[in-house]
Amino acid sequence: MPHLPPVTKAFMLACVGLFCAFLLLPPSLEVLFALWPIQTGRFLPWQPLTYAFLHGDVMHLFFNMLGLWMFGSELERVWGSKRYIQMLAASILTAALAQLIFTLLIGSMSPTVGASGALFGLLLSFGMLFPDRIIMPLFPPIPMKAKYFVAIFGALELLMGLGGGSGIAHFAHLGGMLGAYLLIRYWRGARRR
Repeated sequence: MPHLPPVTKAFMLACVGLFCAFLLLPPSLEVLFALWPIQTGRFLPWQPLTYAFLHGDVMHLFFNMLGLWMFGSELERVWGSKRYIQMLAASILTAALAQLIFTLLIGSMSPTVGASGALFGLLLSFGMLFPDRIIMPLFPPIPMKAKYFVAIFGALELLMGLGGGSGIAHFAHLGGMLGAYLLIRYWRGARRR
């Protein structure tokens, strides 16, 4: 197993720790930290960050932490902690913004939790930095280049988001990818100047 760099490890520990803590604490506390749609009256200014540390169930937590380990560890080693934190923040915030806009448009009153927006930002980043790297996804277990894997996942998220009704924040995932894309473009543009 590859070494876990410090920010990835801290993010994973925070997610797992909070998941365990909220199993013991009253549910009313978790309500304060989930990302609530603006129209519910429960939206609070810190929620566009705190929602990323909460997870709905063990499987949600497990797959997000697996993705963080698989993609985040290498990206943190390549970029260093400072840039990696910037990428996590950009992906988390743009995922939250996309989800808030989507829930406002459809009139949803359901909260959003999970690091999936950050994970999808890391996935897109991995595909942009290592487009020809062969990866073996869990679903489907077919080796493919990272750029194709990212494109397939992005297209599936868009199709499933437009299909609606799944209870999964597909537009938050796409928002995380958008934030990562914009930040990488910004970094590349700043390097050329």
